[in-house]
Amino acid sequence: MFTGIITGLGRITAVEALGADPSHGKRLTIETPAAYLDDVQLGDSIALNGACMTVTTFDPAARRFTIDISAESLDKTAGLATEGPVNLEKALRPSDRLGGHLVSGHVDGVGTVTHFAPVGESWELRIEAPTDLARYLVYKGSITVNGVSLTVNRTEDRATGCEFSINLIPHTLEHTTLGQLKAGSRVNLEIDQIARYTERILSLRTVG
Repeated sequence: MFTGIITGLGRITAVEALGADPSHGKRLTIETPAAYLDDVQLGDSIALNGACMTVTTFDPAARRFTIDISAESLDKTAGLATEGPVNLEKALRPSDRLGGHLVSGHVDGVGTVTHFAPVGESWELRIEAPTDLARYLVYKGSITVNGVSLTVNRTEDRATGCEFSINLIPHTLEHTTLGQLKAGSRVNLEIDQIARYTERILSLRTVG
């Protein structure tokens, strides 16, 4: 489990194919901030742009670790198939503060940035989510974008999906990779788990 509060900015520095067939996944090498891996152990979970991954090797002195990602996961996520910056979050401990909201690290869909521009001292980010995620997006509800816990300010249902708007303060832009987004960028989305369970409970009440 995670909280959607980014704990470090990393960079994918190498992408190695695990086989020649398209069904094979990739091995990623991720560079981290200094001392980030000091409390990490083999097999720990670290979220990359909101996708929960398992540490397969790590070298604290070199500030890097590796993960193996399947072809299926690569197909269902964005930003993990090439070298570049990524948001990092270590798995939640029972004693940690829940600063964002409960995040599983399982990406529900990939959205597309439709607008990103300054508004006063902040920035407005609009993203079009797939149609099947529209029912989970509500005003003042929670959404995870590339691993970052954010609050929905507006929603607009369209034939091609649901566009939602969020406000990004300077602190968020400084400490995550979201400031590098632009119109057309693809982002990983995870819906609020409470919304998911609520839908399931209500659907069972209507059965029969």
